[in-house]
Amino acid sequence: MIKQNYLNGQWVTSDSKESLYNVNPSNIKEVLGEYQNSNEADVNAAFNFANEAKKKWRRLSYLQRAEYLYKTAQILLEKADEIAALLSKEVGKTIDESKGEVIRGVNILRYFAGEGYRAIGENIPPSDADGTMYTMREPLGVVGIISPWNFPCAIPLWKTAPALIFGNTVVLKPAKEASLTAIKIVECFDEAGLPEGVLNLVTGEGRVIGDLILNNQHLNAISFTGSNGVGKHIGKICNERGIKCQLEMGGKNPIVVSEKANLELAVTGILNGAFKFTGQKCTACSRVYVQSSIYDEVKTSILAKIKNISVGDAINPNSWMGPSSNLNQYKTVKKYVTEAVSNGNTLLVGGNFDDTKGYFSEPTIFEIYNNKEKIVQEEIFGPVLALMKFENLNDAIELCNDSIFGLSASLYSENINEILMFIRDIECGMVRINSETSGVELQAPFGGMKESSSYSREQGRAAVEFYTSIKTVFIK
Repeated sequence: MIKQNYLNGQWVTSDSKESLYNVNPSNIKEVLGEYQNSNEADVNAAFNFANEAKKKWRRLSYLQRAEYLYKTAQILLEKADEIAALLSKEVGKTIDESKGEVIRGVNILRYFAGEGYRAIGENIPPSDADGTMYTMREPLGVVGIISPWNFPCAIPLWKTAPALIFGNTVVLKPAKEASLTAIKIVECFDEAGLPEGVLNLVTGEGRVIGDLILNNQHLNAISFTGSNGVGKHIGKICNERGIKCQLEMGGKNPIVVSEKANLELAVTGILNGAFKFTGQKCTACSRVYVQSSIYDEVKTSILAKIKNISVGDAINPNSWMGPSSNLNQYKTVKKYVTEAVSNGNTLLVGGNFDDTKGYFSEPTIFEIYNNKEKIVQEEIFGPVLALMKFENLNDAIELCNDSIFGLSASLYSENINEILMFIRDIECGMVRINSETSGVELQAPFGGMKESSSYSREQGRAAVEFYTSIKTVFIK
């Protein structure tokens, strides 16, 4: 059965009569299901319904809107095992990581439901002693959400939940590679009784539907997570239209290991940060700078422990690392590894690929001598790590900052002066000390500097800044 779009509270067949299908990247002979390849009529219908629904939705109290999020969270929790299994099969995330992501989705919904109980706006002293002045937070209207395939539960929810609690309606376009999981998430909202038109889902080819969303007359804001090229395109169009946009794009996240670090802790953080979910996180560690005095010791420890990483079917609980999520990503990783070898970089471990059953590759580490190498500068989004030496912390920070990206960075050190210097001088949106580069908590602002983000922040209290506008009120 072909999965349908969700429009105005109904599951609706697309006028296109076209469908796409997803396969299990751990077993490419297994077809997981079909979903619709939507067209302009579907997108226009979604926005028309969202535009009509916003009038009633914004007039509900925050607490009334919160109840729908609480109900959805409970339904998602009840279906956590089912959705995690589908997620694991659809994008190749190991089953333990998939379960963790679904529970994160539950907590995201609960967190933003709780935002309905917070004060919104502030009282401001006026110059007129007889007057009253304050600010209100107003919803933007209809928000378009374009979400990626690597976190098919968490990212749609950490965009949709704040959009809804602050009174906006939503048109959601998930990555085609993760459409089946997104449909399951929307089913939870539907079961919770969300009013018609408040959340609408259209599936299909991103390059087609994305532009249809961007150019729809009812679009008031867009939140996007994905590649830099697409993000820049979205930013350009939104700027021309005067539409608010939130762009979360690439990362090339460094870990710095000082001679004053706990080396066992550092090595564990490197392996987890680089190879969990096959390196397919924008916050994954993809380059490591190790102080020269301990470089050989750290390298030896990494190479010893990487042998314990088991690569296999994502649904198998014994697999530590699964496949690349799709054929395009598999080919991209293979291309970067092949080029790195041909360019004379030292391959320390890995570098082998096998797509006879699924899109599998080995955890791969290169020893690098030039910070300008492509595998150091460009986002690969796969299990490939660049390892380099540095002499002092100033040099390491300079190497880290020599990048168009600035999402997350980590320092392993037990020296307070080094820690404070790193926090002060590193050019990124998120700094982690004695911890891997990924794993930002849902109650904290998420986002980067440079070409990693558009400088607005997702998650936590920061979400209110994007999903609302300020209205200033003066009463005499």
